[in-house]
Amino acid sequence: MSSHHARQRRAIVAFGAALLLTASCTHAGDSSGGPATGAPAALPKTLVFSPLSLAPPALKGLSEGVKGYAGAKGWEVIVQDPNFDPSKQAQQLSEVLGSGRAGAAWIIAVAPPSMTPIIKTAQAKGIPLLVNGRPDEYGFTGPQPGITFDYIDYQAGGKALGEQLGNCINAKMGGRAEVLAAQSSEGQAGKKEFEDAAAAALKATAPGATIVQTVVAKDRAGAQTDIGNVLQGKPNLAAVMASNDEGALGAIGAFAAAGRTPTCVTDFGGNEEVLKDVQAGKIYASVALQFEADMTQSFDTLVRMQADPKADGDILVVPQKVVTAQKNG
Repeated sequence: MSSHHARQRRAIVAFGAALLLTASCTHAGDSSGGPATGAPAALPKTLVFSPLSLAPPALKGLSEGVKGYAGAKGWEVIVQDPNFDPSKQAQQLSEVLGSGRAGAAWIIAVAPPSMTPIIKTAQAKGIPLLVNGRPDEYGFTGPQPGITFDYIDYQAGGKALGEQLGNCINAKMGGRAEVLAAQSSEGQAGKKEFEDAAAAALKATAPGATIVQTVVAKDRAGAQTDIGNVLQGKPNLAAVMASNDEGALGAIGAFAAAGRTPTCVTDFGGNEEVLKDVQAGKIYASVALQFEADMTQSFDTLVRMQADPKADGDILVVPQKVVTAQKNG
């Protein structure tokens, strides 16, 4: 059992980078979805898990972690694979909710607005849902009957990211540095609030630091290529503020390929490889999302909601933790 739990832990830690993909959406328009009557007397102990896709290894790993944790609690888990297609995700969920097999569902929505019919169906059938994101992304202003929202506090994460880079620049670079910001893709939830908070915190912590270049880090290989191109024209650039793991790891690869070593790198996400690089001193700090804790709180919340699926659900926040190596202070 201990080895099983270790595999589960590794799967959840790996999910840190991938969950940032959940934000590839825009805010939903106005919608409503009060519950109808007729909830089943006893819901099955079957969880439907619908992530963005099973293609990313981290999301595949999360699905295995969910199956392991829920299975240990006596639940069956149905894992779906919409492959980043919002229409396919809605269709798959509609079918399983209508089949009578679903006792609860955890949805990492490709496009939150596409989930409005699914939310209404689940509420009508008395099937509790947990969806990743804030209520406003789904067109709501607060808690909803039978629906729990689970979101990343991007403003807090951005603030921590900028502060940590500022701390590193003050400690290792005399308070002055040219900074590259490796940012998330356009359209991702929380992008503006995260990046604004990071930039403001960096300036407040290390006023002598200046962001001289930004790149979009969609994936590690692309980030490494783009950052490598930047380094050719920025010989004094030695600090990187990465909005995701791909950006941080891509930056380290780009500097290595150029025969250089970055002085200060900070990261938001905290996957297993990033955390190893923190301990090795390659990354100064990672604002690490605590997805093992989030998985347990998410599943346990759905179990509790089965007892009263008509009651308002919760609004959960994914825990965050700043991780630094001992030698980095």
